[in-house]
Amino acid sequence: MLDIAEELHRWAAQGRDFAVATVVAVSGSGPRGPGAALAVDTDGTALGSVSGGCVEGAVYELCRQALEDGETVLERFCHSDEDAFAAGLTCGGVIDVLVTPVRAADPARPVLASALAAAARGEAAAVARIVSGPPGLTGRALAVRPDGSYQGGFGVHPELDRTAVAEAGALLETGRTGTLEIGAEGSRCGVPVTVLVESSVPPPRMIVFGAIDFASALVRAGVFLGHRVTVCDARPVFATRARFPEADEIVVDWPHRYLERTEIDARTVLCVLTHDAKFDVPLLRLALRLPVAYVGAMGSRRTHLDRTARLREAGVTDRELARLHSPIGLDLGARTPEETAVSIAAEIVATRRGGTGLPLTGAPTPIHRDSDREPDRASASVAGSGPTE
Repeated sequence: MLDIAEELHRWAAQGRDFAVATVVAVSGSGPRGPGAALAVDTDGTALGSVSGGCVEGAVYELCRQALEDGETVLERFCHSDEDAFAAGLTCGGVIDVLVTPVRAADPARPVLASALAAAARGEAAAVARIVSGPPGLTGRALAVRPDGSYQGGFGVHPELDRTAVAEAGALLETGRTGTLEIGAEGSRCGVPVTVLVESSVPPPRMIVFGAIDFASALVRAGVFLGHRVTVCDARPVFATRARFPEADEIVVDWPHRYLERTEIDARTVLCVLTHDAKFDVPLLRLALRLPVAYVGAMGSRRTHLDRTARLREAGVTDRELARLHSPIGLDLGARTPEETAVSIAAEIVATRRGGTGLPLTGAPTPIHRDSDREPDRASASVAGSGPTE
């Protein structure tokens, strides 16, 4: 639901009634992960997607029905071999979809509207909804803020709310979406409760060091992937808005000095295109010691060997050097700046998702992999996906 927060927030602000269908779980091959949503208003207008097309029609009708009767339902869709026209996933997977009405009189509306408003503003927010449990609880919701405070509740027992808030806060901290299986003891209602937690966090950062021609194409690729992109270069004649109109931020400073003072996190991507030892070495010496998602540096193999030697002289350890993607990008045979940007973007995605970079044709690995799975905890088992971007 939070993946279409901006549009849904506008609907809520306009007083529209709508129903939202959200992917709760995916088994096998599925085109979209947990948190993907399709919403339908009373006029029949639809936005979003839960499956890339193969079950959209059936989910659309479920949303229309939920608007009429006010009932929250959990529906499973799977591959249909018997009837080619039946609603099913042709990719062979199984998805569970939660369909929730969000009408003016529904108790969950203020809670969902609050989470949608925060996500639409680009603030971190999470919403937890009961997917399955005792009769009458499905669809009840609470919204969780980064400071641990929350709005709404499940109306069963304070312990259930506290458990869900704690687990949702942990998922929110890393921008994850997934389901929680809270046991009977934690739920205090006699039976286990399944809770879907959707997280929305500000977009991850991509910092491109070096205002060269290749950087312009990489900026566009970064924006396309949903990053907030900064270009940094010490040369004011090159680091200009005219050269990088798509960048969110342009900084004129020595790269290592800027990296020392800017905010980064575990999702931040650092792309070093400066291709000059006086910039590269102090920058990479710092970057390889930071808890970021990716550090890549452009250059030929000869440049890489020279750079590696300089970094070792500067005190960078072999373990730190192992984090460096250099020469940057996957081997696509890229020549142009645009092709090179695709190569770099592909390596960033593969690093984040645990991909091999090999052709899918004939590959033994699954197409859709759950590489961002959160470890199980004592109070609840968690299965989820990466951030909603």
